[in-house]
Amino acid sequence: MLWRTKSHHSQTSEDASLSKTASASKNDPAASATAAAGTEWLAGHLNHLTPEQEEKLAEFKKVCAERGYYTAAVEPAEGVEEKPPSHDDATMLRFLRARKFDVEGAWGQFKDTEDWRKDNAIESLYANIGVDSYEASRRMYPQWTGRRDRRGIPVYVFEIRHLNSKEMAAYNANINNGTPETHKSSSVPARLLNLFALYENLLGFVMPLCSALSRPNPETPIVTSTNIVDVSGVGLKQFWNLKSHMQDASVLATAHYPETLDRIFIIGAPAFFPTVWGWIKRWFDPVTTSKIFILSAAEVKPTLASFMDPSSFPKQYGGDLEWQWGDLPNLDEPASELLKGVQTGEKTDILKGPMLFQGDQIEVLGTEDGKERRKTVPVPQSSSPAPAESSSSDASTPVPTENEKIAVNVDQVSTEETQTTTVAA
Repeated sequence: MLWRTKSHHSQTSEDASLSKTASASKNDPAASATAAAGTEWLAGHLNHLTPEQEEKLAEFKKVCAERGYYTAAVEPAEGVEEKPPSHDDATMLRFLRARKFDVEGAWGQFKDTEDWRKDNAIESLYANIGVDSYEASRRMYPQWTGRRDRRGIPVYVFEIRHLNSKEMAAYNANINNGTPETHKSSSVPARLLNLFALYENLLGFVMPLCSALSRPNPETPIVTSTNIVDVSGVGLKQFWNLKSHMQDASVLATAHYPETLDRIFIIGAPAFFPTVWGWIKRWFDPVTTSKIFILSAAEVKPTLASFMDPSSFPKQYGGDLEWQWGDLPNLDEPASELLKGVQTGEKTDILKGPMLFQGDQIEVLGTEDGKERRKTVPVPQSSSPAPAESSSSDASTPVPTENEKIAVNVDQVSTEETQTTTVAA
């Protein structure tokens, strides 16, 4: 049970408080699951654009190019080397969706993000962060379970009760140990630098990997994550002490990693949660808060099962997945096959620390004992054909066949995204 045992009176009071909070969020998980089961959720994504959205994408790229923040692809020719665009269309569309396809609004956020990435040397940070430091941070924020929902979107879990004052004090005391030399003099706190690295892993490893796996719409890259946020057993004082810890991740996602959050399921909400909800809803824009669902104990299993197969969410929430907070990703067979070059010991265990999934290879990054950890590992290639590349099309794109679902052109989510923006709630 996600709820503590209470008297009938206290349980009724708590349920009423939770009902009030859920009502305030005005979100219907059943309706959302129906939308996710169809193609409605793909509106505004790559290969599911209206003619007007196609025009906005072209205009946005032109504006960014004229202002020195985007370079188009270079086609191969005699004496001319082929070059990819500085940012792929999936990335550009995230900024456009975040601003409801307002080009100038998207430009402002895109410029701020690119400047932020340059000022904080995000690429260098991710490439050189200490593996142990990275792993310590991974255990403090939303963690990928190694599984995906029915659309192919990675499933993350954030169990807040483990982040008590003792754990937080130990984390803050040791967080500087793995900071790269290039960032020792940074004015940004080490805990935030490490959080940046975690987002880069979502962007440069987890999302491209999930894009390469079989799913219903392989023509559209995976650019979001689904999050289960377990707040059971957390008192108001602990929530208050963790407020800045959770707010950092939320504000960062909204500002510099827009449109990377899909559904967020809050589980085990206590009676005082309306107060906490008052904080949370201010950290996100209205579009993101519309994707947050506050579930009662009775709603947890059926709601999660409406979005993902039981094998994709942990047993403690009614699923079949053997995964506990702090574990490395528990990969299914398809993901394990693509990552077998970076597996250690058991086939579902993979290397700790920063990596990039680049379609045909995995780049192992980070430092251990002050020494660079560099290795390039080939990715087994599927014999099935990848779908044809296209920058955009309308929402009438035909549903791919089963064979077409097997492979996807992961270049659509290229590691160029690690040079731009993009665990959870």
